[in-house]
Amino acid sequence: MTTTTKTAHAQADSTTSADDATQAAAYVPVSSSDRRLSQLDALEAEAILVIREIAGELERPALLFSGGKDSVVMLHLATKAFWPAPIPFPVLHVDTGHNFPEVLAYRDETVERLGLRLVVASVQDYIDDGRLRERADGTRNPLQTVPLLDAINDNRFDGVFGGGRRDEEKARAKERIVSLRDEFGQWDPKNQRPELWNLFNPRHRPGEHVRVFPISNWTEVDIWRYIEREDIPLAPLYYAHEREVFRRDGMWLAVGPVSRPRDDEPVERRLVRYRTVGDMSCTGAVESPATTNADIVIEVAASTLTERGATRADDRISEAAMEDRKKEGYF
Repeated sequence: MTTTTKTAHAQADSTTSADDATQAAAYVPVSSSDRRLSQLDALEAEAILVIREIAGELERPALLFSGGKDSVVMLHLATKAFWPAPIPFPVLHVDTGHNFPEVLAYRDETVERLGLRLVVASVQDYIDDGRLRERADGTRNPLQTVPLLDAINDNRFDGVFGGGRRDEEKARAKERIVSLRDEFGQWDPKNQRPELWNLFNPRHRPGEHVRVFPISNWTEVDIWRYIEREDIPLAPLYYAHEREVFRRDGMWLAVGPVSRPRDDEPVERRLVRYRTVGDMSCTGAVESPATTNADIVIEVAASTLTERGATRADDRISEAAMEDRKKEGYF
């Protein structure tokens, strides 16, 4: 080997060593903590996994959408799950006829904006033609079961996504993410499938269907933190506003056509907001100055009652009110 060749090889080795040293100095190992998902990211990933997996196995799913915060988060997750394609199934709303007008307006605007197909099952239609009768207490939430089951049968939905969470109520805490309903639409809490290692089984016989709850493991605080992070618009009822209300059974009910105060229930004007937005006749408001999502996160984190326990009169009918309705086919 000539002297010139040896010199060239030495220079090449020197350059290679310098490059390796530079790359080694630039390499920063990623710790396991840096790769770990945040709590919200993990909950979002789980929910999107459930939506995609179940939608892929079912033939005719639908998503319950009332315009309430949980169903809004569900719709947001479904949008993410299939983006940039549109959501490949319709949304279903069981309208009691006593829903807040602000929430119905929000529902319709959202459906139009996203180009969704909306299926509405109307409790009022069932009352008008005699298939259902008004309850003595005027509450229509328990009357939603029959219109819901008929809508599922008429549209041949084999699965319905819902926004139920386990922290809401003890009957919902019993339920799996994928919940089998029999040919009558009924739920048997003793007939539930194991869901080990995030394996979900939506198989069912003809006539049966499944209810699917992708946000089962979320809490109310998680919902509000996610709404804040994703900047999801909601109906204005969720934020503090002045409203005419009266006190009944420890709750502030809004004065309206379906919720009238008795003679011994004085009407007051107070700053309130709603933690849940169901039937006007049985959904109460809470006194609150919270006008932003950040304010609500702090307020909910300090609360010792779930939103249903604090503001839903229909859940106070009995200790097992929710479970009894679920066994009949309720959400």
